[in-house]
Amino acid sequence: MNNIEVTGDILKFRDKEYRCAIGSGGIKENKIEGDGATPVGCFNIREIFYRADRVEKPESAFLTHELEANDAWCDDTTCDSYNTNVKLPHNGSYERLWHDADDLYDIIVVLGYNDSPVIRGRGSAIFMHIAREGYSGTAGCIVLNKKDLLEVLSAADLETKVCIK
Repeated sequence: MNNIEVTGDILKFRDKEYRCAIGSGGIKENKIEGDGATPVGCFNIREIFYRADRVEKPESAFLTHELEANDAWCDDTTCDSYNTNVKLPHNGSYERLWHDADDLYDIIVVLGYNDSPVIRGRGSAIFMHIAREGYSGTAGCIVLNKKDLLEVLSAADLETKVCIK
């Protein structure tokens, strides 16, 4: 099987296990905005963003974009651009993707959660990205160390899904 499987603090892919972290709210079937949970399901990898000033372009089969300082992700449930990449300035609430203080978003893998169609309030910005030291829980994302994330991305193909159980 070519899917990435995530169960708690283990990510399995191609007969290898990687340490990871998930949302501090655990894994939930009925994710809602702000609950800190990682959603249950199998999701396509939509695209990748990366900080070209800090890391090389990841080797990957997926559409990959250089992150710009004005990139953000809309998490405003009242906004028409909810759960999409937006450019700053933006009128609604958002999560800034350009981090100067840490490397968490130096590589962002956008998962196809709640995007086809977007349902307001069901959760936004579900990514795979770089873990904090100590692998602390996230707001719903899946995180790995940089080396492991790059290894997984280089081996994944366009048919690979991220399956969270």
